[in-house]
Amino acid sequence: MSERQYILFSVADEQYGVPVEQVQSVERMLPIAHVPKTLPFIKGVVNLRGVVTPVLDLRERFGFPPAEADADTRIVVVQVERFLVGLIVDAVDDVVSIDASAVEPPPAMVGGVEAEYLHGVVRREDRVLILLNLTRVLSHAEERQLREAEKSVTG
Repeated sequence: MSERQYILFSVADEQYGVPVEQVQSVERMLPIAHVPKTLPFIKGVVNLRGVVTPVLDLRERFGFPPAEADADTRIVVVQVERFLVGLIVDAVDDVVSIDASAVEPPPAMVGGVEAEYLHGVVRREDRVLILLNLTRVLSHAEERQLREAEKSVTG
């Protein structure tokens, strides 16, 4: 049996997880520089310790209504393939170990999120934990737009 650690976070009353090894940091909300002509869920870029990082709102990416940032809102900075991207989430909840045998294939849709974004689901007590496939959260066109947003700021 192989266990893997996941960082758990909440978005629109659902709980999601991403592998710890893909998470670079968890940040409080930062000032976000808007980049024109990007998709609505791409909020702009932030300067994280000298690194310009594109930021997207997972609520909007998954089709949920936007929400105002509050004291619990965080930016989870993740490595997606060869670049960093910040994900705005409602709250970061925990770090857990999950056995690979507990991960079930994703249904066609769960918690309003399409299966293409999912690695799998884990049943935990009275909730379903949704494990994200970060490389699928961004399409190639969106990834290109994030890179262009980053370049427009860095030159």
